[in-house]
Amino acid sequence: MTKKSALPTSAINAPAAIDLDRYIPAYFTWIANKLSRGASQHYLNTFGVGIETWRCLVLLAQDGSMSAQYASRVIGMDKGSISRCFKSMQEAGLIRTKLDPNDGRARIAVLTAKGRALHDQIRGVALERERAFLSVLQPKEIEALLGLLHRLHENLPSVETVTQAYVSSNFSSTAKPRRSLNSDTDLL
Repeated sequence: MTKKSALPTSAINAPAAIDLDRYIPAYFTWIANKLSRGASQHYLNTFGVGIETWRCLVLLAQDGSMSAQYASRVIGMDKGSISRCFKSMQEAGLIRTKLDPNDGRARIAVLTAKGRALHDQIRGVALERERAFLSVLQPKEIEALLGLLHRLHENLPSVETVTQAYVSSNFSSTAKPRRSLNSDTDLL
């Protein structure tokens, strides 16, 4: 990739094609995909679980218990994938489920001692991967990056609102109904 203007693609009078050297969502996608793929391979080979299970273990270790719907909102995976992940985690003895006291139809996942022990083992690998990933940044840059990422994450609902308005006003008669894409993983 070549060095060009310091402005993102959206701020440049660009030709019809998106300049992938400047298109920020592409970098988010590429980084997330490569980090996830690498982590998943290591976790699967070493611990017998993939990245989805790891993400659920992290949330459960932090929050204690959660519904599939809550995990779906936080992680950005569809609820069906989370439910299947919970089922396999329960079969492996990593979680147990109980009825949600606020909604008798919903189930809540709770981390078991075996699940906590697995989380604690994988945590070391995850933190080492994070250290290696961020090793090219200074501590102040890491703090600035975290602040920017939080702001961008909080702005995602606005992105969806603007996208819907743009599509409605520009493509309403030609748009075909489609399955909803997961905004956290389908950035392109």
